[in-house]
Amino acid sequence: MERDVDRDANDAPKVPESAHPGRWWHAIEDQRIQCDLCPRDCKLHEGQRGACFVRQNVGGQMVLTTYGRSSGFCIDPIEKKPLNHFFPGSAILSFGTAGCNLACKFCQNWDISKSRDMDRLLDAASPDGIAAAALAYGAQSVAFTYNDPVIFAEYAIDTAIACHERGIKTVAVTAGYIHSAPAREFYAVMDAANVDLKAFTDDFYFKLCAGHLQRVLDILSYIHHETTCWLEITTLLIPGKNDSSAEIKALAAWVARELGADVPLHFTAFHPDWKMDDLPPTPSSTLTQARRIALDAGLHYVYTGNVHDTEGGTTFCPGCQAALIERDWYNIRHYDLPADGRCPHCGTRLAGHFARFGKPFGPRRVPVRLVRR
Repeated sequence: MERDVDRDANDAPKVPESAHPGRWWHAIEDQRIQCDLCPRDCKLHEGQRGACFVRQNVGGQMVLTTYGRSSGFCIDPIEKKPLNHFFPGSAILSFGTAGCNLACKFCQNWDISKSRDMDRLLDAASPDGIAAAALAYGAQSVAFTYNDPVIFAEYAIDTAIACHERGIKTVAVTAGYIHSAPAREFYAVMDAANVDLKAFTDDFYFKLCAGHLQRVLDILSYIHHETTCWLEITTLLIPGKNDSSAEIKALAAWVARELGADVPLHFTAFHPDWKMDDLPPTPSSTLTQARRIALDAGLHYVYTGNVHDTEGGTTFCPGCQAALIERDWYNIRHYDLPADGRCPHCGTRLAGHFARFGKPFGPRRVPVRLVRR
């Protein structure tokens, strides 16, 4: 998950909680309700909140307490999501809310994903207001990010619909921990997704994230094979936890076998944070080795992230190996790919969504405030 835009809780007044009707739940015994949004299947008494902290039993009904509330809005490059094959160089309006349905001990955005007093939710905007702002600021897409958008699915879906009405594309940055029924509605309105595949062992998922691997693998397969949503995958490599050559080889082999060679895979560097601040940062050599393993497994597009690595950030033609999009972190230094996505040297069609390339947005981040609509 990408880093949150810097915020100061003293900059603006707190936005009151919402009581938006939640979906994907049913009543059970003892006057409780069960949330059917994600595999945690939280069973809630009156007034109780789910593990995500933002879905609550109020009067025997599920409500979403963060609808229309955000931890901040920022215009930044699409490469930050990271998405390297979805309109490279374009600007995207990014926002998130608070809470999360996983419990990753290495969370990079723990200050909002683990928020309990909601003091991070300082901005308010309707779906229509967000879509209008993206258009006004010249952003080609809107990203639901910083915390996992599946927990505010109702808000994300309504915003995606409003965006599409204005020709704005939508992007989900997510861990993919969601049940199949809500996933069908959620990904039906997403144009692209970057899914965090946090590791390739269930032991890692259970002990460090309070989740399970197979649920995520099932969603990855669903997105790629049964939707039109463009998919890229990110794995944060944590020293001694999920960075062994054997695990990376197994992960890459699964992607190649189950999803195909054209799904981009990003290996990104860990930095000490939250409950795992006693580990060292990921060495760049680990990322380089992981990239080589994945390429040897047959994947066409493998990237390194959170480091300066021109080769690891470059998009190469899988046909002739020409360097078509050269990147240094979020900075595009050279672009040699026509709008049709065909290599100008050999004619190979690159996987992804491309357009006529102008001036890239570049490695900027522009915090913005939205007028509530």
